[in-house]
Amino acid sequence: MDSIKKTIIIIGGAGLLGTEFAKTLSEKRDNIVVADFNIEAATAVCDSLVSAGVEQSHLMATTVNIVDKDSILTLINTVQQCFGSIEGVVNTAYPRNVNYGRKFEQVEFADFCENTSLNLGGYFLVAQQFAEYFSKNNGGDIINISSIYGVITPKFEVYNNTSMTMPVEYAVIKSGLIHLGKYIAKYYRGKKVRINTISPGGIFDNQNEAFVSQYNENCNSVGMLSPKDIANVVQFIFSNTSHGISGQNIIVDDGFSL
Repeated sequence: MDSIKKTIIIIGGAGLLGTEFAKTLSEKRDNIVVADFNIEAATAVCDSLVSAGVEQSHLMATTVNIVDKDSILTLINTVQQCFGSIEGVVNTAYPRNVNYGRKFEQVEFADFCENTSLNLGGYFLVAQQFAEYFSKNNGGDIINISSIYGVITPKFEVYNNTSMTMPVEYAVIKSGLIHLGKYIAKYYRGKKVRINTISPGGIFDNQNEAFVSQYNENCNSVGMLSPKDIANVVQFIFSNTSHGISGQNIIVDDGFSL
Protein backbone atom coordinates (compact mmCIF):
# COMPACT_ATOMS: atom_id res chain seq x y z
CA MET A 1 0.00 0.00 0.00
CA ASP A 2 1.08 3.59 -0.62
CA SER A 3 2.10 5.28 2.61
CA ILE A 4 2.83 8.82 1.43
CA LYS A 5 -0.15 11.15 1.21
CA LYS A 6 -0.69 12.59 -2.25
CA THR A 7 -2.48 15.67 -3.53
CA ILE A 8 -4.56 14.86 -6.59
CA ILE A 9 -6.53 17.32 -8.70
CA ILE A 10 -9.70 16.16 -10.47
CA ILE A 11 -10.55 18.48 -13.36
CA GLY A 12 -14.20 18.15 -14.27
CA GLY A 13 -14.60 16.92 -10.71
CA ALA A 14 -18.30 17.72 -10.48
CA GLY A 15 -19.29 15.56 -13.45
CA LEU A 16 -20.56 11.99 -13.54
CA LEU A 17 -17.07 10.45 -13.57
CA GLY A 18 -15.32 13.21 -11.64
CA THR A 19 -17.66 12.89 -8.67
CA GLU A 20 -16.91 9.18 -8.39
CA PHE A 21 -13.18 9.79 -8.85
CA ALA A 22 -13.27 12.19 -5.90
CA LYS A 23 -15.15 9.70 -3.75
CA THR A 24 -12.88 6.76 -4.59
CA LEU A 25 -9.59 8.65 -4.31
CA SER A 26 -10.61 10.17 -0.97
CA GLU A 27 -10.82 6.65 0.51
CA LYS A 28 -7.02 6.63 0.87
CA ARG A 29 -7.09 9.93 2.76
CA ASP A 30 -5.18 11.70 0.03
CA ASN A 31 -5.78 15.41 -0.50
CA ILE A 32 -8.44 15.76 -3.19
CA VAL A 33 -9.02 18.92 -5.21
CA VAL A 34 -12.34 19.05 -7.02
CA ALA A 35 -11.80 21.55 -9.84
CA ASP A 36 -14.67 22.38 -12.14
CA PHE A 37 -15.89 25.23 -14.34
CA ASN A 38 -18.93 25.32 -12.02
CA ILE A 39 -17.64 26.23 -8.55
CA GLU A 40 -21.04 25.65 -6.93
CA ALA A 41 -21.11 22.09 -8.24
CA ALA A 42 -17.52 21.49 -7.13
CA THR A 43 -18.37 22.74 -3.65
CA ALA A 44 -21.39 20.44 -3.50
CA VAL A 45 -19.17 17.43 -4.28
CA CYS A 46 -16.82 18.33 -1.44
CA ASP A 47 -19.74 18.90 0.92
CA SER A 48 -21.07 15.43 0.11
CA LEU A 49 -17.66 13.91 0.84
CA VAL A 50 -17.53 15.69 4.20
CA SER A 51 -20.99 14.33 4.99
CA ALA A 52 -19.65 10.86 4.15
CA GLY A 53 -16.84 11.26 6.68
CA VAL A 54 -13.95 12.74 4.69
CA GLU A 55 -12.02 15.36 6.64
CA GLN A 56 -12.54 18.88 5.34
CA SER A 57 -8.80 19.53 5.62
CA HIS A 58 -8.18 16.94 2.88
CA LEU A 59 -10.52 18.62 0.40
CA MET A 60 -10.60 21.68 -1.80
CA ALA A 61 -13.27 22.90 -4.20
CA THR A 62 -12.13 25.36 -6.82
CA THR A 63 -12.89 26.58 -10.30
CA VAL A 64 -10.89 26.12 -13.50
CA ASN A 65 -11.31 26.90 -17.17
CA ILE A 66 -9.29 24.41 -19.19
CA VAL A 67 -9.00 26.69 -22.22
CA ASP A 68 -7.52 29.53 -20.17
CA LYS A 69 -3.80 29.19 -19.38
CA ASP A 70 -3.95 31.72 -16.55
CA SER A 71 -6.80 29.79 -14.94
CA ILE A 72 -4.77 26.57 -15.03
CA LEU A 73 -1.69 28.27 -13.60
CA THR A 74 -3.82 29.82 -10.85
CA LEU A 75 -5.15 26.35 -10.03
CA ILE A 76 -1.63 24.95 -9.76
CA ASN A 77 -0.44 27.82 -7.58
CA THR A 78 -3.50 27.74 -5.31
CA VAL A 79 -3.28 23.99 -4.71
CA GLN A 80 0.48 24.10 -4.12
CA GLN A 81 0.10 26.89 -1.57
CA CYS A 82 -2.62 24.96 0.25
CA PHE A 83 -1.16 21.46 0.27
CA GLY A 84 2.54 22.04 -0.42
CA SER A 85 2.81 19.84 -3.49
CA ILE A 86 0.83 18.21 -6.30
CA GLU A 87 1.35 14.58 -7.22
CA GLY A 88 -1.37 13.95 -9.77
CA VAL A 89 -4.07 15.37 -12.02
CA VAL A 90 -6.88 13.59 -13.84
CA ASN A 91 -8.78 15.44 -16.55
CA THR A 92 -12.36 14.36 -17.16
CA ALA A 93 -13.78 17.73 -18.21
CA TYR A 94 -16.27 17.69 -21.08
CA PRO A 95 -16.59 21.20 -22.53
CA ARG A 96 -18.74 21.63 -25.66
CA ASN A 97 -20.94 24.22 -27.30
CA VAL A 98 -24.74 24.19 -27.62
CA ASN A 99 -24.64 22.59 -31.08
CA TYR A 100 -22.53 19.61 -30.03
CA GLY A 101 -24.05 16.19 -30.72
CA ARG A 102 -25.55 16.75 -34.15
CA LYS A 103 -25.50 14.07 -36.83
CA PHE A 104 -22.47 14.14 -39.13
CA GLU A 105 -24.16 15.83 -42.09
CA GLN A 106 -25.60 18.54 -39.82
CA VAL A 107 -22.32 19.58 -38.19
CA GLU A 108 -21.20 23.08 -39.14
CA PHE A 109 -17.51 23.66 -39.70
CA ALA A 110 -17.40 26.41 -37.06
CA ASP A 111 -18.97 24.11 -34.48
CA PHE A 112 -16.57 21.29 -35.34
CA CYS A 113 -13.60 23.62 -34.85
CA GLU A 114 -14.96 25.12 -31.64
CA ASN A 115 -15.75 21.78 -30.01
CA THR A 116 -12.41 20.20 -30.88
CA SER A 117 -10.67 23.33 -29.62
CA LEU A 118 -12.63 23.38 -26.37
CA ASN A 119 -12.11 19.72 -25.57
CA LEU A 120 -8.92 18.46 -27.23
CA GLY A 121 -7.37 21.91 -27.05
CA GLY A 122 -8.27 22.24 -23.39
CA TYR A 123 -6.80 18.85 -22.54
CA PHE A 124 -3.62 19.82 -24.39
CA LEU A 125 -3.33 23.02 -22.36
CA VAL A 126 -3.89 21.25 -19.03
CA ALA A 127 -1.40 18.50 -19.88
CA GLN A 128 1.16 21.02 -21.11
CA GLN A 129 1.05 23.13 -17.95
CA PHE A 130 1.03 20.19 -15.54
CA ALA A 131 3.80 18.40 -17.43
CA GLU A 132 5.96 21.50 -17.09
CA TYR A 133 5.09 21.81 -13.40
CA PHE A 134 5.86 18.15 -12.69
CA SER A 135 9.10 18.22 -14.68
CA LYS A 136 10.35 20.99 -12.39
CA ASN A 137 8.89 19.66 -9.13
CA ASN A 138 10.01 16.05 -8.69
CA GLY A 139 7.54 14.51 -11.11
CA GLY A 140 3.88 13.60 -11.09
CA ASP A 141 1.07 11.73 -12.82
CA ILE A 142 -1.31 12.94 -15.51
CA ILE A 143 -4.37 10.92 -16.53
CA ASN A 144 -6.61 11.88 -19.45
CA ILE A 145 -10.00 10.29 -20.00
CA SER A 146 -10.52 9.25 -23.62
CA SER A 147 -12.96 6.62 -24.94
CA ILE A 148 -13.11 3.38 -26.86
CA TYR A 149 -14.35 5.53 -29.74
CA GLY A 150 -10.87 6.99 -29.81
CA VAL A 151 -9.67 3.45 -30.55
CA ILE A 152 -12.30 1.88 -32.81
CA THR A 153 -14.76 3.13 -35.38
CA PRO A 154 -18.26 3.75 -34.03
CA LYS A 155 -20.74 0.89 -33.83
CA PHE A 156 -23.55 2.99 -35.23
CA GLU A 157 -25.94 0.05 -35.01
CA VAL A 158 -26.22 0.42 -31.22
CA TYR A 159 -28.03 3.73 -31.84
CA ASN A 160 -30.74 2.18 -34.04
CA ASN A 161 -34.30 3.16 -33.04
CA THR A 162 -33.05 5.99 -30.83
CA SER A 163 -32.45 9.71 -31.31
CA MET A 164 -28.84 9.25 -30.20
CA THR A 165 -25.73 9.33 -32.33
CA MET A 166 -21.95 9.29 -31.89
CA PRO A 167 -20.70 12.83 -32.65
CA VAL A 168 -17.85 13.12 -35.13
CA GLU A 169 -16.14 15.64 -32.86
CA TYR A 170 -16.11 13.05 -30.10
CA ALA A 171 -14.23 10.53 -32.25
CA VAL A 172 -11.68 13.12 -33.32
CA ILE A 173 -11.17 14.45 -29.80
CA LYS A 174 -10.84 11.08 -28.11
CA SER A 175 -8.44 9.63 -30.69
CA GLY A 176 -6.35 12.79 -30.43
CA LEU A 177 -6.14 12.45 -26.66
CA ILE A 178 -4.61 9.00 -26.93
CA HIS A 179 -1.78 10.14 -29.15
CA LEU A 180 -1.33 13.34 -27.13
CA GLY A 181 -0.57 11.17 -24.11
CA LYS A 182 2.00 9.13 -26.01
CA TYR A 183 3.65 12.28 -27.35
CA ILE A 184 3.98 13.85 -23.91
CA ALA A 185 5.24 10.63 -22.33
CA LYS A 186 8.02 10.44 -24.93
CA TYR A 187 8.80 14.17 -24.85
CA TYR A 188 9.29 14.21 -21.07
CA ARG A 189 11.13 10.90 -20.86
CA GLY A 190 13.55 10.90 -17.92
CA LYS A 191 11.86 13.82 -16.15
CA LYS A 192 9.49 11.80 -13.92
CA VAL A 193 6.43 13.02 -15.80
CA ARG A 194 4.10 10.06 -16.19
CA ILE A 195 1.02 10.35 -18.37
CA ASN A 196 -1.53 7.66 -19.18
CA THR A 197 -4.90 7.61 -20.88
CA ILE A 198 -8.00 5.65 -19.90
CA SER A 199 -10.48 4.75 -22.64
CA PRO A 200 -13.78 3.67 -21.07
CA GLY A 201 -16.62 1.95 -22.80
CA GLY A 202 -20.13 3.27 -22.32
CA ILE A 203 -20.99 4.54 -18.85
CA PHE A 204 -24.54 3.88 -17.71
CA ASP A 205 -26.43 7.13 -17.08
CA ASN A 206 -30.09 6.20 -17.56
CA GLN A 207 -29.79 6.12 -21.34
CA ASN A 208 -32.50 4.95 -23.74
CA GLU A 209 -33.43 1.32 -23.03
CA ALA A 210 -33.05 0.27 -26.68
CA PHE A 211 -29.58 1.77 -26.78
CA VAL A 212 -28.52 0.05 -23.54
CA SER A 213 -29.80 -3.31 -24.75
CA GLN A 214 -28.09 -3.00 -28.14
CA TYR A 215 -24.89 -1.81 -26.52
CA ASN A 216 -24.81 -4.65 -24.00
CA GLU A 217 -25.16 -7.24 -26.77
CA ASN A 218 -21.61 -6.28 -27.80
CA CYS A 219 -20.13 -6.87 -24.34
CA ASN A 220 -18.98 -9.84 -22.31
CA SER A 221 -20.85 -10.01 -19.00
CA VAL A 222 -20.90 -6.54 -17.41
CA GLY A 223 -22.32 -4.43 -20.22
CA MET A 224 -22.37 -0.69 -19.69
CA LEU A 225 -19.99 0.31 -16.96
CA SER A 226 -20.48 2.30 -13.78
CA PRO A 227 -18.38 5.35 -12.88
CA LYS A 228 -16.86 3.23 -10.10
CA ASP A 229 -15.41 0.84 -12.69
CA ILE A 230 -13.37 3.71 -14.13
CA ALA A 231 -12.57 5.25 -10.74
CA ASN A 232 -10.92 1.99 -9.66
CA VAL A 233 -8.56 2.21 -12.64
CA VAL A 234 -7.76 5.85 -11.87
CA GLN A 235 -6.94 4.88 -8.30
CA PHE A 236 -4.67 2.09 -9.54
CA ILE A 237 -2.74 4.35 -11.90
CA PHE A 238 -2.17 6.91 -9.15
CA SER A 239 -0.84 4.16 -6.87
CA ASN A 240 2.78 3.03 -6.68
CA THR A 241 1.65 -0.39 -7.89
CA SER A 242 1.39 1.02 -11.42
CA HIS A 243 4.84 2.64 -11.48
CA GLY A 244 5.88 0.72 -14.60
CA ILE A 245 2.94 1.95 -16.70
CA SER A 246 3.72 5.07 -18.73
CA GLY A 247 2.43 6.50 -21.99
CA GLN A 248 -0.26 3.83 -22.29
CA ASN A 249 -3.90 3.77 -23.28
CA ILE A 250 -5.86 1.53 -20.94
CA ILE A 251 -9.14 0.24 -22.39
CA VAL A 252 -11.92 -0.58 -19.92
CA ASP A 253 -14.98 -1.70 -21.87
CA ASP A 254 -16.00 -5.26 -21.00
CA GLY A 255 -14.93 -6.36 -24.46
CA PHE A 256 -17.10 -3.93 -26.43
CA SER A 257 -14.21 -2.98 -28.72
CA LEU A 258 -13.42 -6.58 -29.69
